[in-house]
Amino acid sequence: MAKKKDEHHGGAWKVAYADFVTSMMALFMVLWIAAAQDKPEILAQVALYFKDPGYAERKKEEKKAPKQSSGFMENSSTPTQKDASIQDAVTRENQGFLKAIAKDFTRLLNIKEDEKEPIDIQVTSDGLRMNIYNRAQKPVFKNNTTELTDWGTQVFQNLAWLVERYNFKVFLEGHTARGLDLGPNNNYTPWELSSDRSNAVRRTMEYYAMAPSKTQRVSGLGDTEPLPNVPADSEDNNRMTVSLSLTQFPNPAPTPSASPNSAPMPATN
Repeated sequence: MAKKKDEHHGGAWKVAYADFVTSMMALFMVLWIAAAQDKPEILAQVALYFKDPGYAERKKEEKKAPKQSSGFMENSSTPTQKDASIQDAVTRENQGFLKAIAKDFTRLLNIKEDEKEPIDIQVTSDGLRMNIYNRAQKPVFKNNTTELTDWGTQVFQNLAWLVERYNFKVFLEGHTARGLDLGPNNNYTPWELSSDRSNAVRRTMEYYAMAPSKTQRVSGLGDTEPLPNVPADSEDNNRMTVSLSLTQFPNPAPTPSASPNSAPMPATN
């Protein structure tokens, strides 16, 4: 009887093995990105790749392209120009990264499109700067106090999570409008109210998620720094200004001017 030939089992196992290797590579990428949460420059590069996959290839082609020579030695400023262009590219990536964070933050707060913006967010060179308004229609604090409303608690709770997730450094500034009625106690002025509100915000953020070490400065500027082109007594000046910095030392804030109605502090021994 003729011996039966060995059957050919096909290459199905190769497909399964390739899928397994691909899955492991994907898992490695996810773990690597998760471990880079405190390195926004890496996250920015990854986000840029998925937005524009051809970016890296174009950069490689630019490096390979031969440089045309004019017969003269290259100017010594060339490396500086190259460094500047690299810095510009990183800055653009960080700007996009920060804008995405700001958009995600406003989405979490469910801000309605038809209402006056309760929060104004600006992207700066090293982070985000937010003006969180304490308007009568949607107050952050209860009337002329340091007690947060439900809305104010929601805002700063989400902000605390944001700070911890992206490892921001935090700078808090309290501001008030001019002409507030703070009661019969003449020793309690907008300076005290704005300072106390800043510390109330700090304590709230630390209660929910933020590590105390993230806070770099807490200050109250009273009614000395109204918004540009806004009357000093406008409710828009009742606000908390929160600066979130990816570096420890952001651009210095302007020096506050002296309050015209404040008396000098008596000398103490």
